Amino acid sequence: MIDYLNGLNPEQKAAVEHIDGPLLVLAGAGTGKTRVLTTRIAHILAQGSCGPHEIMAVTFTNKASNEMKERVASTLEIPSVEGWFIGTFHSLAVKILRRHIDLIGIKRDFTIIDASDQLRLIKQIVKDKGLDDKKYPAKMIAGIIDGFKNRALAPKSLSMNDVEDQGTMGIYQEYQHRLKLSNACDFGDFLMYNLQIFQEHSDILKIYQERFKYILVDEYQDTNVAQYLWLRILTQKHKNICCVGDDDQSIYGWRGAEVGNILKFEKDFPKAKIVRLEENYRSTGHILAAASCLIAKNESRLGKTLRTSNVDGEKVKIINSFDGRQEAQNVVKEIDKLTRISLDYSEMAVLVRTAAQTREFEEALIQHAVPYKIIGGARFYERKEIRDAIAYLRVIHQPTDNMAMMRIINNPKRGMGDASLSKINFFARENELSM
Repeated sequence: MIDYLNGLNPEQKAAVEHIDGPLLVLAGAGTGKTRVLTTRIAHILAQGSCGPHEIMAVTFTNKASNEMKERVASTLEIPSVEGWFIGTFHSLAVKILRRHIDLIGIKRDFTIIDASDQLRLIKQIVKDKGLDDKKYPAKMIAGIIDGFKNRALAPKSLSMNDVEDQGTMGIYQEYQHRLKLSNACDFGDFLMYNLQIFQEHSDILKIYQERFKYILVDEYQDTNVAQYLWLRILTQKHKNICCVGDDDQSIYGWRGAEVGNILKFEKDFPKAKIVRLEENYRSTGHILAAASCLIAKNESRLGKTLRTSNVDGEKVKIINSFDGRQEAQNVVKEIDKLTRISLDYSEMAVLVRTAAQTREFEEALIQHAVPYKIIGGARFYERKEIRDAIAYLRVIHQPTDNMAMMRIINNPKRGMGDASLSKINFFARENELSM
């Protein structure tokens, strides 16, 4: 038996060793799905089925991507896997765009804009079009545009059934036009432009279909339409796709995720093998039993029954709170109780779902004289001074970047008024120039 297969349970081993043809791994929480993915890559290479450059492994977050790279390198006993096609949907799609985006009229050194740049650009478009910013608030429009891109719908692909009114359609068209003028893309463009290039240039598509003999996907239940289409089109040649996911853990419907993608896997790939990972290594017996009891009532699921050999542990407590303030008081009372049994404050943490919840917890902690520290706040790249510095670098690198230009033109103050900026902006747009 090869060393890297040691320690795998029968279901994990079945998922690792099935390397030819489509495979869906239904992995419950804490069942070792990351280990299965990384061991599977090692097994494919050990079998001599392909070379490292012929494998693509896709994750959803940079953290998961880095963890996968480290585990693959460790399993294969090599220093690094840098240069391999292991990464997030966005990072891998950008790699392809940097080579081919000039085919759709954008230079390969394009700038990537973030959410704040998006909002600033949308506000400017709404103003330039003389539209009511209360009817077309930037955040709402940004969400609608993101929704279109999650479904791979460019402005030219939209029908009247897709858009509530012509104003929104016009903003989206102008938004894409101005991004192109600035030689810029937002995150939603990455897969949408990939699909456009593949659809318009079959020779390019053929290169990548031939190249990727094995494709592995993590958290498949969270894929949106664009991600689904991208994976489908790339797997048409070899059909060696392994998707790992859990239909019971899909929580990103609000950002375009389609749990239906995992439910129709067998229909998309008729000869697919289904492996269920049901041994939970993470949770105690009581926690798993309580969770499974609730999950069993979910509709539209493929179904699995999690089990564990861990101890039963403490029973799950259900505490009802009338509102956020009462919830915070209940938590602080629990902290007080734990300190009386000699637990130190530094050994406790309060996890909140959103930053907005921290205020009520702070008030309760202060009221009970409990010392605390808030972890989080603005991320490094979101700080104003960092964003300003990056905007200067963007303009140096990419003189056509209007969004970065607008950020720094009066920073520091240079006496450039709104009227002058409007004239420059209008002239640039009328003549298809950058500012």
